Amino acid sequence: MTFCIIGTGNIAWFLCTRLVTARHHCIGVYDRDINAARRFAEALLCNKSGTIKDIEDGEADGCFLAVSDSAISEVAAQLSFKQTVLVHTAGAVGIDNIMTAAKDCAILWPVYSILKNNLPVHRKIPCAWEASSDKAKRFVLSMAHAISDELFEAKYEQRRWLHLAAVMSNNFITHLMTICEHVCADNNMPFATLLPIIEQTFDRIRQYSPQTLQTGPAIRNDTTTINEQIALLEKHPHWQKIYQAMTDSIRAEIADK
Repeated sequence: MTFCIIGTGNIAWFLCTRLVTARHHCIGVYDRDINAARRFAEALLCNKSGTIKDIEDGEADGCFLAVSDSAISEVAAQLSFKQTVLVHTAGAVGIDNIMTAAKDCAILWPVYSILKNNLPVHRKIPCAWEASSDKAKRFVLSMAHAISDELFEAKYEQRRWLHLAAVMSNNFITHLMTICEHVCADNNMPFATLLPIIEQTFDRIRQYSPQTLQTGPAIRNDTTTINEQIALLEKHPHWQKIYQAMTDSIRAEIADK
């Protein structure tokens, strides 16, 4: 099938490289940065690039809107498709946000952290999809099968909760690891010392419910250790609040059992 794309960021590179590898044909690359669009088009061996105003309805079977969540409605307002299927790639944005821009709309959201300079090579990437019509469903599933082996349909209410869980399980954990890295560096210790316990944690949750694996001073109600560690973070009040909030949450989880 043929497609075009609006956007040149991480998700755009991921989608396009996979689709082109699967022999789908990229018709055009569009971005507000015309030079970025041109460079991306050249990398995809695509002959057409430009800004949104250069898109023509019907030039491709579908158009991917791979921009930031906050820009989706603004960009969609500049489009008017009667033939081309319009697909956005955000987890926490409803399909209604693009339905004024196209007759046939869909969503394809990889539940994965994508970096264009380190693209995943495996196909075990959960992808949520939604479609407003049979035509949109056929297109989005054709594209999705070229990207991943793990596809599931999810409506907006499901996706927004899953997006919340993804933020907490990815972005929040990365921030906690950043704090740990700073703590180690400030005390002349290698962060690598923590890698075995970090790996152990993720290995365990592949086999068991995380709820059954909780250890540490909070679950033991070890107030002495908790207070000492909060005191250690005196120069970092934001970290103190995180430590206290996590401790309180673990205690609340125990109390609810």
